[in-house]
Amino acid sequence: MKGIIGKKIGMTSVFNEVGKNISCTVVEAAPNVITQIKTEETDGYFAMQLGYGEAKEKNTSNQMLGHFAKSGSTPKHKLVEFRDFEIAKKEGDVVSITDILSEGDKVHAVGTSKGKGFQGVVKRHGFRGVGDATHGQHNRLRAPGSIGAASYPAKVMKGMRMAGRTGGKRNKIKNLEVVKILADKNLILIKGAIPGHRGSFVIIERA
Repeated sequence: MKGIIGKKIGMTSVFNEVGKNISCTVVEAAPNVITQIKTEETDGYFAMQLGYGEAKEKNTSNQMLGHFAKSGSTPKHKLVEFRDFEIAKKEGDVVSITDILSEGDKVHAVGTSKGKGFQGVVKRHGFRGVGDATHGQHNRLRAPGSIGAASYPAKVMKGMRMAGRTGGKRNKIKNLEVVKILADKNLILIKGAIPGHRGSFVIIERA
């Protein structure tokens, strides 16, 4: 699957040809460098590893410095492997936005959602509180209600929706539309929202 690594810049909106305002996420996808090409003969499968963002040598291990030197690349901050990615380039070459995407394409966006910390069931799972009280919820506004059975099975079943740590997980949003590509500025405008905070790394996969 073809893809490219980028960084979430923020949100904006654009008008389409009929004057409708479309909310978009702005992703900066500066040219990625091919740091490794895996083949059936050497690795048992075909894939292409891309690197994004400059990293300092002092913060890079000797093993990774050797890995980057093998492809003739400088140390990169983010590495992502794309399976079955074929392009007429070799290790050390640059992959730009226009090599992968064009306006109107459908893409999948992968990112790490914002961490919310420890939250209750209202914020974490969308429980509505006392207005739509469930069985076992008496007069408490934001309580989960009944969470278990009686003497059988005598335990709380795995997967029960309860309070807990929220966010901070890898999420994939599928079938988003590329609204606009600003190749001179290395920017992609994607319709809708993408997981992650401003400045976080995102992976844009061609659907």
